[in-house]
Amino acid sequence: MENSRSRATLARGVFLVPAGIAMLAGANAALLLVGVGAPVQSARLGDLHGMLMVAGFLGTLIAMERAVALRHPLGFVAPGLLGLGGVALLTPAPLALGQLLLLDGCVALVAVYGALWRRNHDDVVLVELLGAVHLTLAAVLWLRLDVPWLMPWLVGFIVLTICAERVELARLAMPASGGRTLVLHAAALTTTLMLTLFATDLGARATGLVLISLVLWLVRHDVARRTVRTTGLPRFSAAALLGGYAWLLVAAVTWVATGGQTEGVGYDAVVHAVMLGFGMSMVMAHAPIILPAVLRRPLPYRAIMWVPLGLMHAGLAARILAGDLAGLRTVWQVGSVVNVVALLLFFVVAAGSSLAGPVQRPRRVPSARPDLTPRPSPTPQSPATPTLFPTGTRSPS
Repeated sequence: MENSRSRATLARGVFLVPAGIAMLAGANAALLLVGVGAPVQSARLGDLHGMLMVAGFLGTLIAMERAVALRHPLGFVAPGLLGLGGVALLTPAPLALGQLLLLDGCVALVAVYGALWRRNHDDVVLVELLGAVHLTLAAVLWLRLDVPWLMPWLVGFIVLTICAERVELARLAMPASGGRTLVLHAAALTTTLMLTLFATDLGARATGLVLISLVLWLVRHDVARRTVRTTGLPRFSAAALLGGYAWLLVAAVTWVATGGQTEGVGYDAVVHAVMLGFGMSMVMAHAPIILPAVLRRPLPYRAIMWVPLGLMHAGLAARILAGDLAGLRTVWQVGSVVNVVALLLFFVVAAGSSLAGPVQRPRRVPSARPDLTPRPSPTPQSPATPTLFPTGTRSPS
């Protein structure tokens, strides 16, 4: 049994290797784009940054998690193709090869969601399927357009996938109409993104309004508002979730204020508030829950996980608030570097925590002083009556 579990973990880990390569290449590209030293110097790498991080990295992770949920070997075609596409972009092969592999992976991911939706026609899965369609449209547009022009569709993929995942995990705290409300927001977001293809400014501002409505609705019903006052993993996850919602709101307000942009401070603020502030915060929040289900290895919470989370938000605040808005280029660069360090550090911490195993709780040492309190002798009349809730525990009522 243990050997078969180890083999399954190894097999699934192989699919995540290309995602790790895409993440490292995307981090390297981020350093190139902000004009600081990077380990690998490549003019082409900077142009691939967006697709490497969204499709090659996050897309592969999401497709892997969905393949495990599908419980069918064909489900692993999607993460396989997305991972290969990300790696192909880094080779001397023609750019079109990587583009087509990513497109095929996106189509396979849509098929996986379609199969999952046919099981129970869940509204949450329908929204995730629509998010995969957004990613597929972005991959199609990339065959003809530069990445900034398809960025709204990448945003749509990240937002719909993560928000649907959040509604699924927090279903008990959501109202009965939560799934339907999420579907309505997803339909509205898709409509406004379609509008960006023909009326860029109007579509971007309308998209910002939809995102504002979606964020306020999620925050109102998310259990994270309560669990942030607890301790341990629940508090860590809640803080990451609420921070992610805050950055998505920043991106939405920026879109409403600036309209559609493909460069400049408004574009930079929207992209990184969504991809880092929202997307990576949610990855950090859900990693201790989802990764064990995917890799069949525990990912215990440790207090050191707060370090990369704090660095991510501090670096992003420096980049957007002081860099983009105040025009302080040096601070903008420093914030960008801090974001890269935070991203890499989190996965180092997560890997170390998983390898180290469960956290060992200190055992209570019995007191050396004897208990001299006299106790009454047991009465032989009747056996002891069992209690449903032992002393010191609470009833679930």
